[in-house]
Amino acid sequence: MTEVLSQDEIDQLLTAISAGDTETEDFRPVNDTRKIKIYDFKRPDKFSKEQIRTVSIMHETFARLTTTALSAQLRSMAHVHVASVDQLTYEEFIRSIPTPTTLAVINMDPLKGNAILEIDPSVTFSIIDRLFGGTGKGTKVQRDLTDIEQSVMEGIIVRILANMREAWTQVIDLRPRLGQIETNPQFAQIVPPSEMVVLVTLETKVGEEEGMMNFCIPYITIEPIISKLSSQFWFSSVRRSSTTQYMGVLKEKLSSVDMDVVAEIGTINLPVRDVLNLRVGDIVRLSNVRVGDPFTLSVGSKKKFLCQAGVIGKKVAVQVLKKLADIDQEDFEELSVEGDDTYE
Repeated sequence: MTEVLSQDEIDQLLTAISAGDTETEDFRPVNDTRKIKIYDFKRPDKFSKEQIRTVSIMHETFARLTTTALSAQLRSMAHVHVASVDQLTYEEFIRSIPTPTTLAVINMDPLKGNAILEIDPSVTFSIIDRLFGGTGKGTKVQRDLTDIEQSVMEGIIVRILANMREAWTQVIDLRPRLGQIETNPQFAQIVPPSEMVVLVTLETKVGEEEGMMNFCIPYITIEPIISKLSSQFWFSSVRRSSTTQYMGVLKEKLSSVDMDVVAEIGTINLPVRDVLNLRVGDIVRLSNVRVGDPFTLSVGSKKKFLCQAGVIGKKVAVQVLKKLADIDQEDFEELSVEGDDTYE
């Protein structure tokens, strides 16, 4: 612990220095090993580098999905990729975007508060021109959207939000909804100007037109899930959900696959010459089969069930009795006729 000098000791020390009895070089400052970090109270950093990196990874997925969706809907080459992810104040974001522009206020349910999706005018008018049958050339005139153009952009934004929901699946079941579209940034005050936000900047190219698409998320909106924006949580949830998701997809796809189902009455070995001599009306006696014995029902190349023959209306059918795995070979002859499933 550092000793505090009294006033008398300070006076004696100053007198000794003035008289030359003590060399000033003997007094050296103690090296301060503490690391000092500059902190700006007007612009505090609320997102760690790891959290910013996780947000970037999430929106790289969003960019790929949006690229595919725009290309399909516009029937033109479109490309979207993450240019940067930064944290800044909401006021800095508002000042950085042009006026007029396309500002979509997004409800981030189940998270509290709203977010902003801003689309550059050059990209907006290129999309509108393409949907109206043009070549996708933007306009150089800065103007507000008409009612028809705004309605068209609402459809595009709703489709983009579906991609956003899928990109956020690993963190939260986000259900983003379009609130309203503004053209003047001053009318989109979703948080106080000094509030910190994370800004995802996406470079967007539609045809020959290039511009930016910005997604602004306030800290107070994303705060409840801030602990999930870590690399460890992200990659563990990706592996866990991927396995479950793929198993579900495989089961769904396999359930619609057509399989051959064959009811086998019996078998017999015949020479080729006897098979060639078979004529209509000939009787072929099957080996080891008696009247009333159940048939084997094969699915693909596997024998799976025992069944009995019957008729439904004018069609021949079989009724499933039991699975082969559920009975012993000894019980084969004593099997009673019990079953519900019938195949024509």
